[in-house]
Amino acid sequence: MKESTRVLLALALGIAGGIAIAASGSDSLLRGADFLAPVGTLWVNAIRMTVIPLVVSLLITGVASAADVRAVGRLGGRTLLVFLTLLAIVAVVVMPVVYAVFAFLPKHVVAGQAGFALGERQTFEKWLPSLLPSNPIGAAAAGDMMPLILFTLLLALAIARTPERARATLVGFFQAVVEAMLILVRWIIWVAPVGVFALVLPLAAHAGASVAGAFGVFIVAYSIACVLVILLLYLVVRIAAGIPMRRFGRAALPPQTIAFSSSSSIASLPALIESAERELALPSDVVGFVLPLAASMFKIAAPLSWTIGACFVGWVYGIPVGVGQLAIVAFAALFLAFAAPGVPRGGFIMLTPLFLAIGLPADGIGLLIAVDAIPDTFASALNSTGHLAAVTIVGKGQVPTRG
Repeated sequence: MKESTRVLLALALGIAGGIAIAASGSDSLLRGADFLAPVGTLWVNAIRMTVIPLVVSLLITGVASAADVRAVGRLGGRTLLVFLTLLAIVAVVVMPVVYAVFAFLPKHVVAGQAGFALGERQTFEKWLPSLLPSNPIGAAAAGDMMPLILFTLLLALAIARTPERARATLVGFFQAVVEAMLILVRWIIWVAPVGVFALVLPLAAHAGASVAGAFGVFIVAYSIACVLVILLLYLVVRIAAGIPMRRFGRAALPPQTIAFSSSSSIASLPALIESAERELALPSDVVGFVLPLAASMFKIAAPLSWTIGACFVGWVYGIPVGVGQLAIVAFAALFLAFAAPGVPRGGFIMLTPLFLAIGLPADGIGLLIAVDAIPDTFASALNSTGHLAAVTIVGKGQVPTRG
């Protein structure tokens, strides 16, 4: 049985079992489902422990081994252009559709909503100095991906300018780290069905009847929209890179499943590397450069999340959100998405100043955070698909056309 088939089967069994437990109302069965939760967490931690060594090693080998540093600059420029273009496509397509859907829904107001505590408000003054870490080791330990990525890029560029002997030694060392980490990744992915089942079963067992009413509208609308945008990315890759939609979908399935089950697109990075190099036959230097950047700074779900979030909060509080206000949110998503924290629900905190600017209550951010557990799984799968789409388009000149 194929690896992706085993993972999908485990996912289906976890969902079905969780729904059955929720319907039974049995406390003992619910405790049994909760007993499996640490197993799923352990599996996710096993994936996450490979991410930072992979990111650092892949970036250094991809950048420092380049004979022409100017070529790295061209690749970086092309990568950022692809990121912005994909974000713009999603924003342009999603904004009018979401606006029309929420305009069609009957007016709905939630009364007596209490405020929700938010995280520290993100500002440009706080974000800019954080781009470069005062302690790279501390950034790695804390999982601060963006500062770590920038430090690694600078280090890789410096290695590329060192004498040939020193460069060969350092690049060889990090290449060996990459090969060892990929072996470890394959071991972890082999037990993916166990981890997926252990993650999904307690989630489905607790969901039960908690999803209803207005919150149900957001969950259903967001989840369907994510699936539609994923299909849109298949079409974009077909047009821009010449990769058949079926082939790209087959390559995207393993990372999508891991991202969905773990609610983390970063956790799918090892599977993305495997799919990009094996299934799509993309150049390893392009994969090693683009995917770590994408995992740390490219959140293609941001225009979708913020547009639906703004419309939903306006609908819940009975505050009309016009086309101009929605355009502000969609435009901001093109750029602020790169600074969004790489944690579940972290992107919504970035919406706070935008909500205040367009007349929506800041308490609405709390509503989005409270109800985002299920949609976040779909957003993670969408972000993972966006990462694979970006690296495929960047490397399209060297992608074989076989189906």
